[in-house]
Amino acid sequence: MSASLTLVILMAVMYGTGVYVMLERSLTRFLIGFILVGNATNLLILIMSGASGSAPIVTDGSDADMVDPVPQVLMLTAIVINFGVTAFILALIYRTWWLAQLGDEGDTLGDEHEHDTEEATEAVFHQVDVDDEAIQRVLDESNEHSDDEHNQPVPSDTRPAAPTTKGDDA
Repeated sequence: MSASLTLVILMAVMYGTGVYVMLERSLTRFLIGFILVGNATNLLILIMSGASGSAPIVTDGSDADMVDPVPQVLMLTAIVINFGVTAFILALIYRTWWLAQLGDEGDTLGDEHEHDTEEATEAVFHQVDVDDEAIQRVLDESNEHSDDEHNQPVPSDTRPAAPTTKGDDA
């Protein structure tokens, strides 16, 4: 099977349009161009994969022509890579839009903790330690959890006597 002339022309038009649109300054147009080039690459892999054959699973043991799975794997890989790069470009577009909305303030944000002192920070951590100790004390004093009663060792006077054997007499 030879490549269809329609697919070759479509692939060439998609490559040409995609490259032309990618040369624009706008990130949105760059994204559209990248998607066009990615789809043209998938068409190129499809065209170059060659003639089709029979199904890859043959049960009767005959010598039938097999379909080559490598072009299919390459096409799937190209789709996944195209999707990942498209998501990254969309994130760049969103970040650029967000920074444009901030204006002169840009990416700088004020430090909300610049007036905090070391003593104030230590007081906060001390309060946390006091709270932890109070919680532990309440847990120790409560007898709500009686699991510890079952894990206590049995006093020696209530244990059953060990059986004696003839060798223990001597």
